[in-house]
Amino acid sequence: MAEKPRDLELRTAEFAASVRIFVRQLPRTVSNCEDVKQLVRSSGSVAANCIEANEALGGKDRIMRFRTSRKEAKESQLWLRLLYTNDDTALQTQRQALWQEAHKLSSF
Repeated sequence: MAEKPRDLELRTAEFAASVRIFVRQLPRTVSNCEDVKQLVRSSGSVAANCIEANEALGGKDRIMRFRTSRKEAKESQLWLRLLYTNDDTALQTQRQALWQEAHKLSSF
C-alpha cells in the first residue's frame, strides 16, 4: 500500500526532529560542528520539500519537490556517515537507525 502524502509529511518531520535530538549528543569536534550544520539543513529540507510537494501547483511541480526531498535524504545519509561518534555504541546505533530512515525516505 502506498504511503499517504500526509503520513509522509509526518514521517519526514519526525526524521528531522530525530536528527536534531541525535546531534545534541555528539562530541563537539571541528568536523562534527560543520557536518552537523549540513545534516540539520538537509534533514529539514527533506520535510520542507515533502510539504511543498503536497501543496504543489501542478504535477510537474509536485514531482520536482519529491525528487528534491529524495535528494536531500540521500545527502543526509552522507552527513550521517561522516559524523564522529567517539566509538560510542549508543550513538552509533542511533546514527545507523537515522541512516536507514534516510535511505527509506530516499527510496519513496
